[in-house]
Amino acid sequence: MFLKKYKITYKLYNFFKKNELSHNLPFYEKYGLKKKYYSSVSSLDFQGVDSPLNLLDKNNSREELPKHSEFNLVDERFKESLLSWSDNGYAILDNFFENDEIDSFNKEIDDLLDSKKAKFNAANKIMFAIHSSEKLKNAGNNEQIMRILNLLMGKKISLFQSINFIEGSQQRTHSDSIHMTTFPYGNLIAIWVALEDIDENCGPLHYYPGSHKLPYIMNDDYENVGTKYKLGNKSYSAYEDQVEKVLSETDLHKKTFTAKKGDVLIWHANLLHGGNKVIEEGSTRKSMVFHYYTDDAICYHEITQRPTLKPKKILA
Repeated sequence: MFLKKYKITYKLYNFFKKNELSHNLPFYEKYGLKKKYYSSVSSLDFQGVDSPLNLLDKNNSREELPKHSEFNLVDERFKESLLSWSDNGYAILDNFFENDEIDSFNKEIDDLLDSKKAKFNAANKIMFAIHSSEKLKNAGNNEQIMRILNLLMGKKISLFQSINFIEGSQQRTHSDSIHMTTFPYGNLIAIWVALEDIDENCGPLHYYPGSHKLPYIMNDDYENVGTKYKLGNKSYSAYEDQVEKVLSETDLHKKTFTAKKGDVLIWHANLLHGGNKVIEEGSTRKSMVFHYYTDDAICYHEITQRPTLKPKKILA
């Protein structure tokens, strides 16, 4: 644990991961950063660098989406929610996956756990099941999902990560952009899939509509920058406290997603969200999250200042 406080530890590890880290190199050059593939990277590196906004962060989705021919191919049931993207920072696709598809996803997760091809981490999450399952990877790459996400981002995106939950995460409110950070900001998008009916008792997802328009909270915002050689010493809860402080100074209101089996929630990179407290002990909240990066951004982890490892078998 002591060594993890020092940037050299990560640089040495990264040195042997060139194939999975070289994706950032052309963008370091584009933005005038003199960095190696294994170098530390943080938001401070981009101070004074122009950060262009994505189309629907700059212009309103209600005006922009109907201009695109691909929008005409989207199921009519989902269009109104997508048109509100720029205002809300999320969209809900009701009953996107059929019951038999969801049942097959749940069986796949059970089989992966039974065969030990997947396991829970310390936070009770199953990380990167798409590395072991074509079925789950194909779910994340669903044709209509990809069409919608490409439209919302205004550019090509690629599946990066999956997370599966059996129980409610009870995670405090946060933005994914502290964990899967990009430059320019906003070049990440995520979907959350309900793998069963979810009610108030099992710790449903919550989110703050419109919070994606707030400034991104980075290390500097909660005094966690560190030094040239050492990472910041603040705990993750200090970041969560800062999120709460920022929200307390707004008039934004929390919404809870009591989803039906097969529903999909799409959220913006900076939408503040988390998991409610589990009221009914032993209840499940089976769900699956997919994260996607755009193909034209620097990708890294702000807290540890590590460039993102992108496995080739997901990129292929």
